[in-house]
Amino acid sequence: MNFLNAEFELAAGKENQLPKSTLPEVVFSGRSNVGKSSLINKLVNRKALARTSATPGKTATINFYKLSECRFVDLPGYGYAKVSRAEKERWGSLVDGYFAQERNIALVLQLVDMRHKPTVDDMQMIDFLSASGLPFAVVCTKSDKLNKTETEKQMLLFQEIFDALDVKFYPFSATKGTGVEEVKARIAASIGK
Repeated sequence: MNFLNAEFELAAGKENQLPKSTLPEVVFSGRSNVGKSSLINKLVNRKALARTSATPGKTATINFYKLSECRFVDLPGYGYAKVSRAEKERWGSLVDGYFAQERNIALVLQLVDMRHKPTVDDMQMIDFLSASGLPFAVVCTKSDKLNKTETEKQMLLFQEIFDALDVKFYPFSATKGTGVEEVKARIAASIGK
């Protein structure tokens, strides 16, 4: 599968702006500032295809990136406290609207911060994905920010949580490139490439 021919397609701020699902879709989900844009950029080997922001809660749209064999779908981050209630509700209905449509979802990559235990919001999303029957995996971002002892401790924690749910997880670092090939292989397998 060719990850290098990705291009930004469109940003949808309302449910009626969502494009038709003409390609298998790989969905990136996670809380604000967990590293969704960094993961997308690393996968496609670009510095700024997906815009990263130092300010959490910046992505208020569902962003679509087109590759020849699939589409990457970057959902707005959840769990950011400084966003107004009305804005959170708009994001929620936009994301709910996305999942409620008949879409060709090949894989959902649920991102969690490797440095911490998954948040309540993370676990709610994982429960939703499990209940929906959608194929998904967990990507544990920012793994480079842990030392060896912390990494071992967190790996045990994530194994305990995700093995019980029969969910595969991948430690990932956008800085060091840890996990990139494994995540690419999972994406390629999910779309049959």
